[in-house]
Amino acid sequence: MAAVGIFGPVTTVLADAVSYLLSAARALRAIGGPEPHPTRTNAARLRPADLLDGWRHILTHPSLRPLFFNAILVNGLIMAPAPLLAVLMLGRLGFAPWQYGLAFGVACTGGLLGSRLAPPLVARFGQHRILRTFGTLRACWPLGLAFVSPGVPGLLVVIAVEFILIACCGVFNPVYATYRLEQTPTDRVTRTLSAWSIASNASIATLTVLWGFLATVTTPRLAIAAAGLLLLATPLLLRKAVNHHPNNTPANPAQPAPSTP
Repeated sequence: MAAVGIFGPVTTVLADAVSYLLSAARALRAIGGPEPHPTRTNAARLRPADLLDGWRHILTHPSLRPLFFNAILVNGLIMAPAPLLAVLMLGRLGFAPWQYGLAFGVACTGGLLGSRLAPPLVARFGQHRILRTFGTLRACWPLGLAFVSPGVPGLLVVIAVEFILIACCGVFNPVYATYRLEQTPTDRVTRTLSAWSIASNASIATLTVLWGFLATVTTPRLAIAAAGLLLLATPLLLRKAVNHHPNNTPANPAQPAPSTP
């Protein structure tokens, strides 16, 4: 976004295309020697029945079920208003494309900070306390995006809200991914994670369409506010999930598992 605003769309697209050509050339030069012939394996493909088994495991598990609904609602309600915020900022509020890109580029550094803080926080306070605390905190901030105003104050509001939100998600996501794996038998991991990912992506797509209609019949600002208000109720599901395992003994400070959708 910033490059488009500074150099124009044509120059930016040409520079991007050249970077891909250079990357491809570097990759070709790095290839040395013939590639070994691939061996055929007997691993079965994931079937619809496997996905149903994954959803069955999720929906019958006392901890995974509320965690699942919390995750798909939070992800959907955070992502659905994103296009509306772009319409609001770049249209009615008159922000330049580079300002929009700057706001989210700076805010994304919060994810790096959060991911670095996750292991020591879990080691000190325990896995379940971190899940409850940061799972609640990540739902508190998006409502602030409904109050974005023109000019520098509005830009600072977006940067602050998105930075704190992404930082909270940066702490929560790896801890939640680790917890989800701990509650899933090893022979069901692929089925469970695949079913979880499909449901999450489908919910984001569905809520994005619904919020587009909501913004059409109301305004983008009201639709963003509605998503923020609904998010405030999602920690109730999270509390149900972790209350099934009340032991908050600090976990092993080893690196948590990488975040998965």
